[in-house]
Amino acid sequence: MRAAFDQIGLLPRQVWADRILDEARETADPVHLVRLFGIHPCIAVKYVHTAHPDKALPRIR
Repeated sequence: MRAAFDQIGLLPRQVWADRILDEARETADPVHLVRLFGIHPCIAVKYVHTAHPDKALPRIR
């Protein structure tokens, strides 16, 4: 499996992050990302904010 990644010059974590970001672009729903990828809700919100900077909510202190 590693040989396939070496041939294209990517790391598995880069592909994983790209997949999450692509899904965030499609859904803009952090709860969906948490359920689909099993990531922490704070990380899911960061992906949604990155994918949709125009829809970012103001930070709550």
